[in-house]
Amino acid sequence: MPTIALVDDDRNILTSVSIALEAEGYRISTYTDGATALDGFKAAPPDLAILDIKMPRMDGMEMLRRLRQKSDMPVIFLTSKDEEIDELFGLKMGADDFIRKPFSQRLLVERVKAVLRRFTPKDGTAVKEADSAKVLERGQLRMDPERHTCTWKGEPVTLTVTEFLILQALASRPGVVKSRNALMDAAYDDQVYVDDRTIDSHIKRLRKKFKSTDDDFDMIETLYGVGYRFKE
Repeated sequence: MPTIALVDDDRNILTSVSIALEAEGYRISTYTDGATALDGFKAAPPDLAILDIKMPRMDGMEMLRRLRQKSDMPVIFLTSKDEEIDELFGLKMGADDFIRKPFSQRLLVERVKAVLRRFTPKDGTAVKEADSAKVLERGQLRMDPERHTCTWKGEPVTLTVTEFLILQALASRPGVVKSRNALMDAAYDDQVYVDDRTIDSHIKRLRKKFKSTDDDFDMIETLYGVGYRFKE
């Protein structure tokens, strides 16, 4: 099973998250600050790292910056509600997903599984018929939930797990309006509470990512006061 590194100065979080992930069979290594973690990664690089943003000696952002100089290891950030600017900055630097505190252990486990699936090397074998049936194609959009891949006009679009789930919910029923609450249900665990602005921020980032691939992208429509829909 993969090894997951937990880097957080809150020992309660280290303990609780370790227990939840070990119950799924993962091997866990823990660190209380970024500097110590980077040293540890040199000796025993993990398959995925879960980083807190606010830490002594070296915060999560600086750790990610240094990590990205040498590695494309998947990284999930733990972030507080008031750190939206950090979240945007982290995505630009190469974070793969964010989980806002407080979070449920079940949500974290599912996010870890999804990110690891995306980074699992492909063996080159033919795609099974059952897997291909799960691929979602809407015009120029192609989404493969099994591999967590998304392309627009054949070009890859890198999405976080949350962005992928929101877009999947919209594209699965083109023309149907999805309320913010419906999108929250699709993207978040029922024990995690987010406000409307969180969904709006994800939609804004989705549009930006697709527009960086295609300036004319306009498939996600806003119906003010109602929600969002994917064009038919």
